[in-house]
Amino acid sequence: MISVREIDHLVLRVSDVTTMLAFYRDVLDCPVERRQDDIGLIQLRAGHSLIDLVPVDGALGRAGGAAPGREGRNLDHFCLRVEPFDESAIRAHLAAHCIDAGALASRYGAEGQGPSLYLTDPEGNVVELKGPAETLPGAASPSPASGDIGARAGAPNPRENP
Repeated sequence: MISVREIDHLVLRVSDVTTMLAFYRDVLDCPVERRQDDIGLIQLRAGHSLIDLVPVDGALGRAGGAAPGREGRNLDHFCLRVEPFDESAIRAHLAAHCIDAGALASRYGAEGQGPSLYLTDPEGNVVELKGPAETLPGAASPSPASGDIGARAGAPNPRENP
């Protein structure tokens, strides 16, 4: 069984990053927590969760195909925070439902850097299952400016099989 605690983050593919940033930051009061402009990623804090803005013309955004609209998606993936995060138990549960997950990787989410797996739902939407932030004895809390969002290496890619 997988026990979902909450949505960790969602990723919106955007055509006009300036307007979208102003809306989420200024209208909805979601402050910018972290930016990785080299790959095209802006992460805004929304309570305990994050809203990620990914410009469609950036490195990450181009991977999603056409711009949001009739022929393109604006949601790259959504992430569910699961507890406990027991990789073996999660994989066994998914396998019992004939679902394959990608490679385990450490990725940044609403709580910080931690383990995650990517899979796809029956209609090709990418779902990330995220565990708790990694903490090492005596280590400082994860810095919002550090870490790598990680690639979905090994995860089924709905864009390859329309």
